[in-house]
Amino acid sequence: MSLIALEGMEFYAYHGYYAEEQIIGGQYTVDVYLSTNFDKAAEKDELSGTINYETVFAITQEVMQKPSKLIEHVAQQILTQVIALEANLKHIKIRVSKWNPPFSSKVERTYIEVERSF
Repeated sequence: MSLIALEGMEFYAYHGYYAEEQIIGGQYTVDVYLSTNFDKAAEKDELSGTINYETVFAITQEVMQKPSKLIEHVAQQILTQVIALEANLKHIKIRVSKWNPPFSSKVERTYIEVERSF
């Protein structure tokens, strides 16, 4: 099994449980890790033998543009769409980080992760 990773995708988005968060917005980072077999792509130098990470980025970007109350929901939407895209996927992990969440004291970030194995 091999790993394809998209780390540090940065987005300004309008997610949050509180109305102010959906108005003001905030900075988010998304990391996606995909375990698959890309031996065919490595041998033949053909994109058809692997997962196109440009497509994974486009899915992530689209989901991040739709306001949600919870980053758990955001991660699940990315997960569902990437799984539907790729039948050769063996494992997926997605981390959504919310920078400077609205607490009474400084918290650098919060994040959630979702993972699935097939």
